[in-house]
Amino acid sequence: MKQRSIFVFLAAALLAATAASAAEDPSYRLAAILSGSFQGTTPGNDLMVSTQPFPTDPTHPYDLFVTISGKYQEDNVRFQGVMRFDVQGSDVFVTYVPHFDLTVTALSPEIDNFTDREAAAACSVSFKPRGDGFTSETLGSSCALAIRGATSKWTIEVEPGTLRLRDAKSGETLRFKKSAK
Repeated sequence: MKQRSIFVFLAAALLAATAASAAEDPSYRLAAILSGSFQGTTPGNDLMVSTQPFPTDPTHPYDLFVTISGKYQEDNVRFQGVMRFDVQGSDVFVTYVPHFDLTVTALSPEIDNFTDREAAAACSVSFKPRGDGFTSETLGSSCALAIRGATSKWTIEVEPGTLRLRDAKSGETLRFKKSAK
């Protein structure tokens, strides 16, 4: 019985250490903030951002499948793809790879298989820790293939419960609030 108690204690200690090291990992922290559903809150922004984890690659345990759908002003919008998180010191390098085939979902076996066109359209940004969250800036037209219409620089602010995207030139701002679900 004593050996079993020691085994249980060691297993609990290992799990606690693993959870603590994950919480210190900036890619885990950013992915945790971005996980779930966010609803647009600014006028004309009826978009829903929904993310789901899909850890298929042990070197990228926090990858998310993202779907952006709904209406922005008068336009119907639907984007989906994969967000891959890589740590660079205290920063997190996030690469968004679109899935142009809208039948691919978070449950599809081909979730992390991309066509040459999708891989070439990939868009990356580096997030820096700031306060309780992270901040980043797109490089302008580098995301235009991955996200239709994203031709200018945008700043991105991510905090627990909120997302904010702002066009650096025009000041146009899209705000999202985490849904209670």
